[in-house]
Amino acid sequence: MTTLSRHNSRNRAKNSVRDDKKTMSSTAGQVISCKAAVAWEAGKPLVIEEVEVAPPQAMEVRLKILFTSLCHTDVYFWEAKLCSRKRGVKLQGQTPMFPRIFGHEAGGIVESVGEGVTDLEPGDHVLPVFTGECKECRHCKSEESNMCDFLRINTDRGVMLNDGKSRGVMLNDGKSRFSVRGQPIYHFVGTSTFCEYTVVHAGCVAKINPAAPLDIVCVLSCGISTGLGATLDVAKPEKGSSVAIFGLGAVGLAAAEGARIAGASRIIGVDLNSNRFEEAKKFGVTEFVNPKDYDKPVQEVIAEMTDGGVDRSIECTGSINAMISAFECELELEKFITHEVPFSEINKAFEYMLSGAGLRCLIRMDA
Repeated sequence: MTTLSRHNSRNRAKNSVRDDKKTMSSTAGQVISCKAAVAWEAGKPLVIEEVEVAPPQAMEVRLKILFTSLCHTDVYFWEAKLCSRKRGVKLQGQTPMFPRIFGHEAGGIVESVGEGVTDLEPGDHVLPVFTGECKECRHCKSEESNMCDFLRINTDRGVMLNDGKSRGVMLNDGKSRFSVRGQPIYHFVGTSTFCEYTVVHAGCVAKINPAAPLDIVCVLSCGISTGLGATLDVAKPEKGSSVAIFGLGAVGLAAAEGARIAGASRIIGVDLNSNRFEEAKKFGVTEFVNPKDYDKPVQEVIAEMTDGGVDRSIECTGSINAMISAFECELELEKFITHEVPFSEINKAFEYMLSGAGLRCLIRMDA
């Protein structure tokens, strides 16, 4: 992805922000018609549709999405491989829920706020996050967890409800804020950023410095902060230590970047795709192991390489603090963005990810 291309899209976004600020007062409280990429069926190409987005209700905000990107989680639930059971135990898979608007890594601006929202206002630059914070429960007040009791992620329901009933709708009233020709469209993890406008709970929005380039920091909404936070906030490798990273996708490479920032002297990357090894060097990975190249368990290979084992091991199959850490550590986010497509070509992003051709594909909503 060229510097010129990103520079041009950033300028378009700045112009869009200026234009939107002039019209926000007129759209507040009104239904907005806009474009969205709707998944009507599992595994089928998304369809660009004209959707209606209802105004935010109490403790909700409506966002204008300027940039979004595709994550493996979107692909996983778009494929919607059915759940199976063995001896009564639920195995890998999920309950299909369509039609649905996917997307959860994004950057945008606040268009309007609902009743009770006091810490956000129209024009604020924000990142939506799928694991929200009510700031009142025991988990939100703890330094050891960000699994909010109230806004805990639930991918089956689309938003973080604890009653076991509502699915793919909003917390406030159990209804969807999206519709196409009168038909409600399910939300996804409370964010649904594959839409020019989306409605989220105020606790699922992180306000950021307006000087931060949204086309770059949008990837902090999920994968990058997940990997970085796993290393810096949980594993906490010491300077000069050894770290093994299992999986070198965007999350794994962010974890490797965290190990590099922490000063680890040996960062061993483990992945079944050898094509990722060269790219991983940019993120601090010093050595590589492809389990397919050995006839013994990979943990034995690593133990032999390190004379007994590594100091920290991170398996990469996002809190707001992780986003802040990324800024403070001057994380080189542009390394993670390998492709860029206009919103009308969003299905290309799925092709890139399914083929393993890139890390993150930026989707420009204004094109």
